[in-house]
Amino acid sequence: MHASQGRSAGLGLALASAFAFGGSGVAAKPLIEAGLDPLHVVWLRVTGAALVMLPVAWRHRDLLRRKPALLAGFGLLAVAGVQACYFAAISRIPVGVALLIEYLAPALVLGWVRFVQRRPVTRAAALGVILAVGGLACVVEVWSGLSFDLLGLVLALGAACCQVGYFVLSDQGSDEAEPADPLGVIAYGLLFGSVFVTVVARPWGMDWSVLGETADMGGTTIPAWLLLGWIVLIATVLAYVTGVTSVRRLSPQVAGVVACLEAVIATVLAWVLLKEHLSAAQILGGAVVLVGAFIAQSSTPKAPSGPVTGSDRMNPEDELSAQRAAT
Repeated sequence: MHASQGRSAGLGLALASAFAFGGSGVAAKPLIEAGLDPLHVVWLRVTGAALVMLPVAWRHRDLLRRKPALLAGFGLLAVAGVQACYFAAISRIPVGVALLIEYLAPALVLGWVRFVQRRPVTRAAALGVILAVGGLACVVEVWSGLSFDLLGLVLALGAACCQVGYFVLSDQGSDEAEPADPLGVIAYGLLFGSVFVTVVARPWGMDWSVLGETADMGGTTIPAWLLLGWIVLIATVLAYVTGVTSVRRLSPQVAGVVACLEAVIATVLAWVLLKEHLSAAQILGGAVVLVGAFIAQSSTPKAPSGPVTGSDRMNPEDELSAQRAAT
């Protein structure tokens, strides 16, 4: 019962994270159309979130001594790497193609868990990945913008690898006797990420006056600062907090498949708020992604290979269920 409740809570957090991340593009696009450079929007997003999380970073300042590599890796890969590689990729290849390659991450996570960590992977998680990636190809209508650009494809694959880093590092050390607090990891990850993004975005050349004006969202005029607030507080702070916590409650491979819903949510929000067209193929693809995520989340998270504390130990019935699910 306890394991089932934990999975339900983890699924709810994963869905909340997908919704929060999925809303970032809808809020960012009006700012970009109003005159902000895409990389400057990324810098505002990451740096603003880092400032919001400063009190949390101070509270968990011991992590700088205990887990410096984890914090730097999370900032480089999970925060700065994903966004920098993705924005660089879409400057060379169609957005749909870049999204599809980036969201190959759940399949790469399965490979990492199976062949690097040498932990079993359930059939449900594998089937969920296949369905989610196939459905995602329909959601982004990958066939409508096929083109070959080797560097663009490499950059998109780099975003996928950084996405793998997000899921793997979110789970890193969760089975230790004194695990790294996820809020502390996020706070310092954002701080490190802000430094990395600053080097790439060079915000000193940004047009700050745009933030004092209004932006158009599907025919509705909205203050630019309000959109930025959504991006910082909801699409970044809330998204990372719920996302990292869900990985620890589910598992990297299951949370990775559920995260594919982010692209579906982003497409639906763009349809509703930005009045962008949603085709029958995209609707069908979204349904397939939902089915894949549902199948994947039904798989039982694997017991950690490291020491298990008394509070984390499953009861015999749950252990037996986990063993059966892995076979």
